[in-house]
Amino acid sequence: MLHSGRVPERLTKRELVTVSHAIERAALATAEDGPLIVLALFQRIPYFERERALYERIVRTAAATVVGVVDAAPETLPTGAYGVVLAEDEELAREWSVVALTPRFGAALVAYDRAEVDPDAPTLESGRLFDGGWTFRRDAALHEALRLRDRLTARLPESARAVLDEVLGRVRELPATPGEARGEAAIRLLVDRTERARRAGHAPQPPVAGDGSATLLDEPGLRRWTGLDGVTASGTLPLAVVGIRVDEPPGTPERFGRRSAAREAQAVLAALTAPLRPVDRAARLTGGEYLLVLPSLTEEQAVATADRVRESVAGLARSYPFVSYAVHAAVCVTSRRPLPVAAVRHALSWAVGEGVPVATVAPEHVPVG
Repeated sequence: MLHSGRVPERLTKRELVTVSHAIERAALATAEDGPLIVLALFQRIPYFERERALYERIVRTAAATVVGVVDAAPETLPTGAYGVVLAEDEELAREWSVVALTPRFGAALVAYDRAEVDPDAPTLESGRLFDGGWTFRRDAALHEALRLRDRLTARLPESARAVLDEVLGRVRELPATPGEARGEAAIRLLVDRTERARRAGHAPQPPVAGDGSATLLDEPGLRRWTGLDGVTASGTLPLAVVGIRVDEPPGTPERFGRRSAAREAQAVLAALTAPLRPVDRAARLTGGEYLLVLPSLTEEQAVATADRVRESVAGLARSYPFVSYAVHAAVCVTSRRPLPVAAVRHALSWAVGEGVPVATVAPEHVPVG
């Protein structure tokens, strides 16, 4: 765990979902070791909504349930839960945590959003990367419960603080149950095997970078990658969305023949994707219009990537001296959802009409998801 001195692990969202569900199911299990307290930080309300029914059950079981979400109205949380509204810019806004604790049982997950994506993940959402850890040891869970209680205490009513303090006091008075390390080792084995099975069950994404064998996603493929298991909530993962327009010289197929045109189209594809990283994705929108989705870049970095793409395509003139492609780009970096594809395509059309090499779309012009 990050706050216990252990080295943080690099975890994907898929792994965290498995562990958080295990902790939540353990909290719901019938047992005679109460009272139970549960503290959970969800980052954004769409992530909580997916677990709402489960937490409505937890509220009926636990002595106190605390749920923290960024910019959420407290009335949107289950009746009986103690809702805490987190500020956009506070450290807890980056945290995904679930802690369940009784005098005889404890489990905790604590992870910090890196705003990055695993290149091998089947979707953006499932591949979101976090630094953190998890445990099914009661004393470690006690440590995390105390930390969250201290961080949130000013935003909790006296009734919530009283229940939390009563349970925490009882936990401190009792020794931990022997054998916790054995149980945790078994759970880690199951989580690891589950993750391996998931990876084996997903086809690899098309390569996009640098070796000349790249393929493009089509629009349905791009939609699956950006939202197969739920679109990333606004405010979390920043994405650069880059529109690229490649205009061929008039009459190229007639002048060079179909076979030559096919070779040139493959060369354009290789040049277009050569500057991209393994985590990036490229899709063809129309004959000469492409969309690049580049996670975790600043606007400056995204513009630099667009410039490298333009230079790479322009470099084809050395191999095809009679072909000089016109390349324009439009760039938008945003953490809002849905992706601003329409705004980027509009800016790209403007750039082509005005002869602007790279246009940028201001984040405030992106629709709020």
